[in-house]
Amino acid sequence: MKKILFVTDLYYNANGRRYYEEDLFITSKLRDEFKLVICNPKDMDSFNDEFDLTIFRNAGPVANFPDEYNKFRNKIKTNNLKTYNSFDGKGDMNGKDYLLELTNLNYPVIKTIDRIDDFDKLPNVDKYVIKPKDGADSIGMEIVSEDEVYKKVSKEDRNTLIQPAINFEYEVSFYFIDKDFQYALYAPDKSKRWELKEYKATKEDLEFANKFIEWNNIDHGIQRIDACRDENGELLLVELEDLNPYLSVLELSSDVQDKFIKSLVKSVNRVLEDK
Repeated sequence: MKKILFVTDLYYNANGRRYYEEDLFITSKLRDEFKLVICNPKDMDSFNDEFDLTIFRNAGPVANFPDEYNKFRNKIKTNNLKTYNSFDGKGDMNGKDYLLELTNLNYPVIKTIDRIDDFDKLPNVDKYVIKPKDGADSIGMEIVSEDEVYKKVSKEDRNTLIQPAINFEYEVSFYFIDKDFQYALYAPDKSKRWELKEYKATKEDLEFANKFIEWNNIDHGIQRIDACRDENGELLLVELEDLNPYLSVLELSSDVQDKFIKSLVKSVNRVLEDK
């Protein structure tokens, strides 16, 4: 049996999510196929060379362990360390600059800028969202008026993202393993982001989500495409989570859970077999 280092922070207190329960469930299933050890992200550098694969899961914001994360990323390059996800993505694993790139490429994304001089590129709305590029879990996010944007974001600031505050109907997330769609969940009550129900994705929904899967083009791993349905019924990308997306796997029916775990095991085995 192959040896897997499963990196997670079981004690991270995420708003509305139960990281530890999700990862204990997933590891309980993976133990049937692999030798597995759970490791805190602050300790991973001491151990990952001893394992066939490092699975980087619900570790919390990397801002909580920047030195260890940078060592980990460097080791992937220098030691050919096998990881899951693969670290060749263009989404959240590299910060939030991809939202600027997708905006400039005219993808269906909430328009995003990082220069106050580009403010005229955003739609004229009552409120705007500002958030740090290196933020996660809504840390540092504020909803402000246009006047407040100019007060809070200087012309020299390139570390703050500015977006229009979208009056959306609901948020919906699409979950993929590699490039294969697994399931979708949505929040019918938009004030309760993590009270999720299974969502039946339409052909048009999956065409939307697949645009970002194809654009990102990571070699292997789990991705979550977060979107919102605007007042015109159109989907807009909110985030492309390709580092360690929370999966809400405990909210799924047993059939969907089983399908997901089988797909995950198949994907992990494919990585382990790749020389």
